[in-house]
Amino acid sequence: MGIGDATVIDVHAHVRLQATNGAAGRHGPEFGTDENGKPWYRVGNYKLVGVKHTGSPFTDPELRLAKMGSSHIDFQVLSPSPLTYFHHIELPEALAFCQRHNDAMAELVSRYPDRLGGLAALPMQDPGAAVEELTRGVRDLELWGAAIGTEFAEPLHSAKWDRFYETLVALDVPLFIHPAPAGIDGPPGDPNLKRFDLDIIVGFGAQEAIAVATLVFGACSTVIRSSTSGSVTAGERCRSWSGGSPKRRRSALGRPPSTRKTARSRNAFSACGSIRT
Repeated sequence: MGIGDATVIDVHAHVRLQATNGAAGRHGPEFGTDENGKPWYRVGNYKLVGVKHTGSPFTDPELRLAKMGSSHIDFQVLSPSPLTYFHHIELPEALAFCQRHNDAMAELVSRYPDRLGGLAALPMQDPGAAVEELTRGVRDLELWGAAIGTEFAEPLHSAKWDRFYETLVALDVPLFIHPAPAGIDGPPGDPNLKRFDLDIIVGFGAQEAIAVATLVFGACSTVIRSSTSGSVTAGERCRSWSGGSPKRRRSALGRPPSTRKTARSRNAFSACGSIRT
């Protein structure tokens, strides 16, 4: 069975690849066990404690396939862990990590082509480097698209990303946009979000809303104008925007759009959840 025969497809499946350990230099990633026997995983100045790393579906493909079977999932599209986007570190380290990640991702999914597909990690510090690694990932490694965070130096609607979006269209592949906890390798974010896991419960939703609004009112205005059926689905909360009601659509399209023409693809921007075909 391949994706064409699958009934349930999980397109929101993160993976941690052992080959990437230390690939970003001093930023990691690395893992271990503390004095109390609790597992930890470190990325930059962020340390996740208590989440099992080794011997879990995150890292063991056989355990992943077994879990897919018990959950009646026929196919998964794997994407980088949001903890390892590395969008704010130095470009050489970010590029080194992405290249090693994508090589390892391609090797993994090639072993299970009937059950797994993969998305590339990209160095979003530099639009040119992101285009090159996206192209290499899709053309040379046969990955299915790319997964990125919501925040980096150049905002999503910047004209500097035009070539990046045009490359996605030319390659005819999707872009998965997913939030990450603030402060992993960049700005710390609102300190109030450090309580009660609010950085995930509230922060992720805020990042997604800003990213989608930026695409709708900025770079993707021409996409929404030209297609009332065009949709943007974003990240962890699985909220989708397909123009909404006619009144809301007219209101949104009445706002000043970007003056730039943006390339359009039937795959445009996609994200999360399981799809039953």
